[in-house]
Amino acid sequence: MIVVRVALPVPLRQHFDYLINADPKPQVGCRVLVPFGNRKLIGIIWQIAPTDSFDASKLKAVLSLLDTSPVLPPLLCQLLSFAADYYHYPLGEVLISALPALLREGRNLNDYQPKAYQLTDTGKLLNITALKRAPKQHALWQALQAHQLTESVLLQQHSRSTLKQLLEKQLVEELIVAPIPFTPPETEATGLKLTPSQALAVTAVNHASGRFERLLLEGVTGSGKTEVYLQAIASLLLKQQQVLVIVPEIGLTPQTLARFQARFNVPVLCWHSALTDNERLHCWLQASTGAAAIIIGTRSALFLPFWQLGLIIIDEEHDQSLKQQDGFRYHARDLAIKRAALQHCPILLGSATPSLESLHNALSKRFIHLPLPDRAAGQALPSFELVDLKQQVLQFGLASQTLAQIKQQLTLGLQVMLFLNRRGFAPALSCQECGWLTECQRCSAFTTYHKQSRQLVCHHCGASKAIPRQCGGCGSTQLKPLGQGTEQLEENLQLLFPDIAITRLDRDSTRRKGALHQALEDIHQTGARLIVGTQMLAKGHHFPNVSLVVIVDVDGALYSSDFRAPEQLAQLLTQVAGRAGRGSSGGKVLLQTQYPEHALLQDIIQNGYASFARSALAEREQTRLPPFQHLVLFSAEAHQSIDCQQWLQQVTDFMRQYPALQLLGPIPAPLERRAGKYRWQLQLYSAGRNTVHQALDQLLLQIASWPLSRKVKWQLDVDPTDLT
Repeated sequence: MIVVRVALPVPLRQHFDYLINADPKPQVGCRVLVPFGNRKLIGIIWQIAPTDSFDASKLKAVLSLLDTSPVLPPLLCQLLSFAADYYHYPLGEVLISALPALLREGRNLNDYQPKAYQLTDTGKLLNITALKRAPKQHALWQALQAHQLTESVLLQQHSRSTLKQLLEKQLVEELIVAPIPFTPPETEATGLKLTPSQALAVTAVNHASGRFERLLLEGVTGSGKTEVYLQAIASLLLKQQQVLVIVPEIGLTPQTLARFQARFNVPVLCWHSALTDNERLHCWLQASTGAAAIIIGTRSALFLPFWQLGLIIIDEEHDQSLKQQDGFRYHARDLAIKRAALQHCPILLGSATPSLESLHNALSKRFIHLPLPDRAAGQALPSFELVDLKQQVLQFGLASQTLAQIKQQLTLGLQVMLFLNRRGFAPALSCQECGWLTECQRCSAFTTYHKQSRQLVCHHCGASKAIPRQCGGCGSTQLKPLGQGTEQLEENLQLLFPDIAITRLDRDSTRRKGALHQALEDIHQTGARLIVGTQMLAKGHHFPNVSLVVIVDVDGALYSSDFRAPEQLAQLLTQVAGRAGRGSSGGKVLLQTQYPEHALLQDIIQNGYASFARSALAEREQTRLPPFQHLVLFSAEAHQSIDCQQWLQQVTDFMRQYPALQLLGPIPAPLERRAGKYRWQLQLYSAGRNTVHQALDQLLLQIASWPLSRKVKWQLDVDPTDLT
């Protein structure tokens, strides 16, 4: 028996020692089943025979060793260890979160490996007449006489029940087939003709092959960033190297997958949360053995165990979806850069609106900057027009000049996109007599009216209830929708344009499996069509027939307490506008606003995102905000507001011993109450990364001893992107 140190999925920042039989030899990265209190947990062996272990006679024994070889290879262990340290999250929970669900449950990995079947010695010697009364078994026995068959091939001609019968008679035996790496294509796939800027970008990526290099591809919408990805990948496939492509949303995965599969005759798999547990484990196995050449996935694809990774691509690198917002709050872009360094491979970040952090790195020469200033097919960028809503009569939230331009484009047989970043029918119901509004009982927010489901839904905590018949303030029955959401906009547009097809894209309309794919197929059909949606429309979609984009209400995002709000609004406006004019017809963007003179709107319209981003960086430098300082956010929530305030005050008092840290708070969160709990926050700013991490290491040793820590649910977010 030897001692092994095990990382367990528990919210404790420590490891646990157990005894294990030395035969078979345990390895770091293997799963074990261990007793923990009155429970049994799956853990990961993290260290073998530690020198600082407890007395072996007092240790419990491992119940079972689940793997003969590591499920987390050394390089991945190194990445996850770095992530746990950097984000100050328990290592055991980080390690387990990197595994597919079936492996977290302790399933035997061999049960999911590719299988083949062959005759046993008894089966080979069987008399040819022995199975004549069982013709199906006889047919399968004859098929196996020549050679073994893989499970997939066998089940094309024979049933599983027939196979089971021969296995029970010990005439057939099962074999585990070792998957083999993908076969590289014989010739490089032919792509589209590149513009000079695209060709320079592909050359730069190819030149970086085989070494760690960070490249930022800043290309305007429609500049052909995906074509750069495809041609950069082509040479790697000839070398039998794998590629990881991370996209921010599930909605982008099908169209990206289809384009990659059409270009390359190699296995291309996807990875996202909508897959079944079996599908995710299959993808995990294909990546680890090299059977998959290209994996396209959302942020957690970063933790797949690749056989020979040659390139990482982060598409829409600015997108907030790349940051995990609960639990293990990692940023996929930042950890992908660390993984590329460990793999000694290049990483390519692509966006039309790069984050200020990435742009700062490019301008500081830490990243190689690859600009694509023009659209690939030579189309002009869409023109902007501000629609001043002051003193205008609106029809269903649309100005008369907006409606006139929509009608004109539809008459020409083109498509019009209307962007409204509020799903549901209306943001609230209002009493027409006393002004009472429908509020969530558990949050500092109004409940959104969903007409189709006849529910009031809180978009913060998910609580829902039936629509009230009377006002909660005065008892009146005069309740009317206040404001407009995508449901209402769709309904009103159908009244205005009864003969025009309308497609709505938001989380409600695409909830059913396959609904998003069907909606995108409908849009790609030719002919006049109205497209209504939320920010789901803004991310990477190619709609060649859209000639006009209408941003129905831009004002809601102009004023915010979050210093990142201007950056995020500029990115959203640019991305939405980029859906226009991607085909042969020109593109135009209408922005409806009460504040046409607003400096941000004027900067975007007159100078574009690139100019705005550089001026925003200068502003951040003057105010010493990220990326010029490092930010850490402590958030606390409890049933009593005073508990949050006092707990964060303890954090503040502790941090005052580090004069290099700047503290903002404790202050109530912008959404002060959510799901029945009050929320407060504390922001820590530091010019040096090491300073803040050393302080956090010392603080986390103390927090568990504070009595208030048992009353408060707290979170630590390193490099937060959302301060709400």
